[in-house]
Amino acid sequence: MPLTLDRREGPYGEVVLRQRDDHFEIIANGTFLMDTSDGRSERLLVDAALQALGGPRTGGAADARSAGTRQDAHRPSVLIGGLGVGFSLAHAAADPAWGRIAVVEREQAIIDWHREGPLAALSARALADPRTALIHADLVAYVHAPDIPDTYDALCLDIDNGPDWTVTEGNDGLYSPSGLAACARRLNPGGVLAVWSARPSADFEESLRNAGFSGVRTEEIPVARGVPDVVHLGIRPA
Repeated sequence: MPLTLDRREGPYGEVVLRQRDDHFEIIANGTFLMDTSDGRSERLLVDAALQALGGPRTGGAADARSAGTRQDAHRPSVLIGGLGVGFSLAHAAADPAWGRIAVVEREQAIIDWHREGPLAALSARALADPRTALIHADLVAYVHAPDIPDTYDALCLDIDNGPDWTVTEGNDGLYSPSGLAACARRLNPGGVLAVWSARPSADFEESLRNAGFSGVRTEEIPVARGVPDVVHLGIRPA
C-alpha cells in the first residue's frame, strides 16, 4: 500500500505526494499524474524537442561534451511545463546543449516537495543550475499573458495525461485553437512544440496542423502494458 507523505488543497484542487516502495508518485484530484519509477517518456519529451531543432539526440557523456562546445548564444532555450517529479527538468539541465531553461509549475506543493522535500534528490542540482528559472504560475495563463515577452526555441509541455485527458477543466484551453496559437506566439520562428500524452491522439495532430504547425509527428514510448506513451511534435514555421 502506498504511504501518503503530504496532501494539500490548493486553488486547483487536491494534490497528493505518495511513496510506494522506493518510488514517489503525484496524484492530482484523484488522478494519477506521474511517478519516479521510470522517466523515459519525460526524458524523450526533451530529447525529441532538441532533435526537432536540429540538435543531437542526447545519449551520454560524449553527446553532452560535443553539445557543450556550442557558444552560449547559439544554444536553444526551452520552457518546461510543469515540474512534476522533475525528470524533464533534470534531463534538460544535465545537457549542455540547452541554454536558458524555464520551468512553469502552478502547484506550490510540488515546488515545496522539490525545494525542501523528498523530490529534491531528483531536482536540486537542476534547480541550482544558473540556466534554470522556476516560475510559479499556471501554464495556460502564462502562455496567454500579453505582458510577458519571453519566447523560447522549444516548449515541452507535460501538465496533463494528454490533450484528451486533462487534470483540470481549465487545461482544455491549452489544446484549443486559441491555446495552440498562444503556444506558437511563445515560440521563436522555427521553434518546436512538444506535448506529452499517455495515448496517441489523431485529433490533436490535426489540431496542430490547423493551428499552422508544420512537421507534425508523434513519437511513441513503449510501456510495460497497454498503448504506448507518446510525444506530439509540431514546428512553428520560420
